[in-house]
Amino acid sequence: MRPLPVGDHGLLIELDDGEDVGALHAELLRRRAAGALTATGEIVPAARTVLVTGIPDPAALAAELPRWQVPPLAPTARQVVEVPVRYDGPDLAEVAELWGVTEREVARIHSGTDFRVAFCGFAPGFGYLTGLAEHRRVPRRATPRTRVPVGSVGLAGTYTGVYPRPSPGGWLLIGTTDVVLWSPEREPAALLTPGAGVRFVPETAV
Repeated sequence: MRPLPVGDHGLLIELDDGEDVGALHAELLRRRAAGALTATGEIVPAARTVLVTGIPDPAALAAELPRWQVPPLAPTARQVVEVPVRYDGPDLAEVAELWGVTEREVARIHSGTDFRVAFCGFAPGFGYLTGLAEHRRVPRRATPRTRVPVGSVGLAGTYTGVYPRPSPGGWLLIGTTDVVLWSPEREPAALLTPGAGVRFVPETAV
């Protein structure tokens, strides 16, 4: 755990991997809710860091962090969002070939995985979901698409995600969903928030 100052009232905490990020993010939220952490700004996880803002005394928190006992994530305690999906993406056959399975089996593996929103970025409402095993890692497209349709379900590396709006993108697309990922009229606007669990539910039998 390596805390770095950000301005006068922030810390960027570097960690070894995404699991450590998830565990620290959950612990920071727990401590703030319990009144044991004063941070009036945001607590924002990323791939290998957590940003905490609005800290009255960042140096004191930085000195205290190494003494924290941060428990591992408790999957059963997380909110789980179910996302209906049609496994009809244009790159489904390519992913099946990369994994050495059938297209139907890709759908079974993906829908049978318990995902977690590790962090959000790229576009409002886009969550980077972890849970796929390392041997399911896939490359991005050599040439990104100039327009990926809204609701496209994609894979890149060991992440999966859903495009919340039409945009360029280089992920391999395996399905589509009609779920609205981002709506300014909703509270919260983002359906997927860091720490939440996600389960993809096939709309047809696989």
